[in-house]
This record gives sequence, structure tokens and C-alpha cells, in this order.
Amino acid sequence: MRQTVGKSGSDPLKIAVLMGGPSAEREVSLSSGEQVCAALSSLGHDVHSIDAGTDLGAQLLALAPDVAFNALHGRWGEDGCVQGLLEWLNIPYTHSGVMASAIAMDKTRTKEVYAAAALPFVPSVIARREDVMATHVMPVPYVVKPNNEGSSVGVYLVADGANGPPQLSDDMPDEMMVEAYADGRELTATVMGDRVFAVTDILTDGFYDYDAKYVAGGSRHVVPADIPDEITKACQDYALRAHAALGCRGVSRTDFRWDEARGIDGIILLETNTQPGMTPTSLSPEQAQHAGLSYAEFCEWMVRDASCNR
Repeated sequence: MRQTVGKSGSDPLKIAVLMGGPSAEREVSLSSGEQVCAALSSLGHDVHSIDAGTDLGAQLLALAPDVAFNALHGRWGEDGCVQGLLEWLNIPYTHSGVMASAIAMDKTRTKEVYAAAALPFVPSVIARREDVMATHVMPVPYVVKPNNEGSSVGVYLVADGANGPPQLSDDMPDEMMVEAYADGRELTATVMGDRVFAVTDILTDGFYDYDAKYVAGGSRHVVPADIPDEITKACQDYALRAHAALGCRGVSRTDFRWDEARGIDGIILLETNTQPGMTPTSLSPEQAQHAGLSYAEFCEWMVRDASCNR
């Protein structure tokens, strides 16, 4: 039986906001969850925050919410695991379902979907940790990152002129993605249902890493991006196509690099995030606000869109 909340209505809902969890993005998730709780409470909903742990199923059964707002980021919360639990418990939830979440979290599988949908991306390989540290596994410059984490967790940029391969921290996985570095401007576009928001240009003094994303002042966002109309339209089209090809639901955000010297051929897709951040420095709420939706209205749309069988 399909369980759904519905896209309209004004009745208050009993909402479980799933946050925290055990992933490398725990702190970001806690920040997202706190903001979401405050926003939905301000609209009169009965909001309960849950720090997702091994007893999550028991907590949800005891609470019996009308809907779960999934504010988890990273592994277990964004990769289909929690989505499967919510399907099993028949609790409507926000964002993408099991399959789309699992595929989008795996960068290699995502590129396979991009290729099938004729979306542009850069070449990459999966390499063992010891090989990455022993020699350059592809010509410099390149980027080394986990295949199944987000938010620039564990990302190493090996630049032109590097003395040798990267020496990785102990918490990096046994296998990782090594990807050709794409030079250019950092752009992003959010999809909400069948609607795409304005493109944001992300300006930083260096690499757009974890601190640049989440530390106040780490980056500056220009929305809408001061770029040619054809580049804006191409990014928006690519974001919609990626959302559809991956089978995403609710809200997703696709990140790009754009090499201005190559024009429209200089756009490449980096990844599609099925659970964009909702922190005070996050991009998707900022894009929603530019489109006329307050932070609370953006959250409200997501809970009204929630369902099972996503």
C-alpha cells in the first residue's frame, strides 16, 4: 500500500526529523536538522528530532510520525539504508528513495547513469589506497576522494608540479576514486520536483573543500550566477536530466565545473546530491529563497511531498 502525506493541506503533521547519525558528515547533518526543526515548528507542526543510531527503528515505531524529514547526510542516511528502513516501517519520507539514493551516493555508478543520459563528466578510476600513495595513477592534475562520501569529505587535490602522489590520512577507505581535475568555475543548480532554481556561482580563495562549504565566510555565493544565458540554461537542463535519470524525488542538487574558455563544451557534472545541506551556509535553501520560497516554505514543500515507494 502506498503511504503518502500529500502535496497540499494545512493540517499540522507529526514530523520526525532524522539527523546526526554515524557518518563523516554527522556535524553537518546536526546543523541541517536543527534548522529544519526550528522552521517546521514555526509552522505549527509537532516536530521531534531523532539522532539516528542503531535504535532508530524502535524510536520511529514508538513515535509513529506522520512523516520523516530526512536531514541525514553521508553514508547510512543518504545511500538508501535509512530509506529502506522507512519503506519497511511504511513511514512517508522526504527526498529520494532507496534506488536513487544508493546510486547517487556511489560516484562510479552515478557516472554510469550520466553516460547513459549523455551528460558530460570527467574520466575517473577506482584505485586501491596503496597504489594511490605509491604512484600517480593518472596524469596530474587529479583529485582523490572516497567513492561514497559527500560534502568534500576526504578530498585531495594533486596539482601540476606535485612532488609525488598524495599521502592519505588513515581514515581514507581501502579503495577510492581518482578523477581527472576539471578546472573552472564552481556552479550548482537545485531541482525541486519538476522545477529547477537559478544557478549559483560559488567563489572561494582556494579549493571548494569541507571548510569552504560549511564554515562561515569560507565561500561566497552569487545567485543568480553572472554567466551567459546559454550556460545557465544548460546547467539547469543538465540538473533536471540528472535528477530524472537517477530517479530522484523531492529535492536534489547537481554540481558543475565550467571552463569559460570552452563555452558550453566546458560544462561537466561533478555529482548529484540527493540530500542537499540545509545549514545556514547551504546552497539549496539560498536558491529556493531567490525563487521566492522562505526556508520554512521550502521545508513545508518537502514534508508535503513526502511518501513511501519513492
